[in-house]
Amino acid sequence: MTSGAFSLASMINALLTIAVGGFTDRFGARIVMTFCGLLLGVGFILMSQINSSWHLYLFYGILVGAGMSGSFVPLISTVARWFLKRRGLMTGIVAAGSGMGALVGPSVASRLIPMCGWRASYAILGSVVLLVVVLLAQLIKRDPTQVGQIVYGENQTEQKRTNLKFEELSLNETLHFPRFWVFFSAGFCYGYCLFAIMVHIVPHAIEMKISAIRAANILATIGGLGILGKVLLGRVGDVIGSRHILIISI
Repeated sequence: MTSGAFSLASMINALLTIAVGGFTDRFGARIVMTFCGLLLGVGFILMSQINSSWHLYLFYGILVGAGMSGSFVPLISTVARWFLKRRGLMTGIVAAGSGMGALVGPSVASRLIPMCGWRASYAILGSVVLLVVVLLAQLIKRDPTQVGQIVYGENQTEQKRTNLKFEELSLNETLHFPRFWVFFSAGFCYGYCLFAIMVHIVPHAIEMKISAIRAANILATIGGLGILGKVLLGRVGDVIGSRHILIISI
């Protein structure tokens, strides 16, 4: 039942991520992150009130899933607008935020639940998410021109950019572009493998007589190594190219 709710949240996340990308282009990351932060925080707070399975699917599967759709695209696209030089490293640092959450979150939750109960724990975590995400979203600037600056590294890379040929594609052209579906397939396989493990590894560990706190620490270990990998490989990608890093990671 819980993996079904997580799967619903993932599907809602996937579908709305497309819309979130368009909204980010039109309105900027600040507005999108504020709205998604509200959905995410409210969804977690409402989880403290569930009394039946459809509550789980509504509050987690739909509300939390919708809120999670703003956790990646707005931030990564904003980094791309701010950095030309060392873009891989900066993208890795921003993406490492999810690893930091995976490092801290399970350990905090596994200790908070015995102290306060799972209902109060959801309310506490939801309140923290609501406050932190919405407040920090107000600090996001869409691009350097909003604060009178230029893209980092633009002067150093101007000559290189003039030697490159870019071709912009419409949405329809992109959907008929074979390499787009290569990226899509890689992303699908990544999500399928990773999240299937993330959902079931803790219950599996508990069934093998590992304590709940130690089982949660398995997730924390994955998150911690994810931080190292994203930052390190982001920096290496600036040197050897993102294509090679993608191959190594997969």
